[in-house]
Amino acid sequence: MHPLPADAVIDLHTHSLHSDGTEPPATLVRQAADAGVDVLALTDHDVVTGWAEADVAGREAGVLVVPGIEVSCSWRGVSVHLLAYLPDPDDEALARELAASRHSRDSRLQVMVERLAADGYPVSYAEVLAGAGDDASLGRPHIADVLVRNGVYSTRDQAFADVLSSRSPYYVTHAAPDPVRATELVVAAGGAAVLAHPFAAKRGRTVTDDVVATMAEAGLAGLEVDHRDHGPREREHAATLAARLGLLRTGSSDYHGTGKENRLAENTTSPEVLEAILGRASGTPLLGAVG
Repeated sequence: MHPLPADAVIDLHTHSLHSDGTEPPATLVRQAADAGVDVLALTDHDVVTGWAEADVAGREAGVLVVPGIEVSCSWRGVSVHLLAYLPDPDDEALARELAASRHSRDSRLQVMVERLAADGYPVSYAEVLAGAGDDASLGRPHIADVLVRNGVYSTRDQAFADVLSSRSPYYVTHAAPDPVRATELVVAAGGAAVLAHPFAAKRGRTVTDDVVATMAEAGLAGLEVDHRDHGPREREHAATLAARLGLLRTGSSDYHGTGKENRLAENTTSPEVLEAILGRASGTPLLGAVG
């Protein structure tokens, strides 16, 4: 990879329709290019199926695509998301854990849909499946899309603020690895692990600093400090903790496409931090180039 320009625009957290985004990977990459993004990480939930398409599109659009995964984790009932950059997708232990999470997501969503339908909400599991691609890792946004199409809400964000919130009586947890174990799996697969939006309390309960410290001992590389769901207080907390634990500080959009307010590159990561992340990752070769 050529050295990144000092003013490179780097967005390390986005989603395509292979999980809960609304656009194909190639479209996402082209949108990123139009938004002035130089480096884009595709981090779909628990799948790697969009990597190849995104890389091809990145070469055509002049965007360096960093292959990633947002690994679903759980700590004492708290949903935790771990960004894994450049892990080996064929690593047996990591692949097995991702497959188990995807299976649990499917069954959990079916129960949520049944609860909503029983209370009169216009949603069925068949509609949820029809709205998701064959390769998609199912998630609550797919329920949100049906509720939006059927006129209950105007946007995904509205649905998440109400019936799809983790505080809602319709919410169902799903099986997922402990975040410390997930960190160990990502590192063992040659990936660099960054904890996504660690203190986004508006999403629900969050992990404690002690959990983050234990993840750091297990090989965690960084914290996603600059994120839409972190207010000034949460950003200060995350930045202070990252400095204390010797972790890298990242920022990103968590872009999903239409239906959510997140915009590409609304938060970004510095070239120095990206190079440090890439220096810790050896599981998958970075095929594209900038420069």
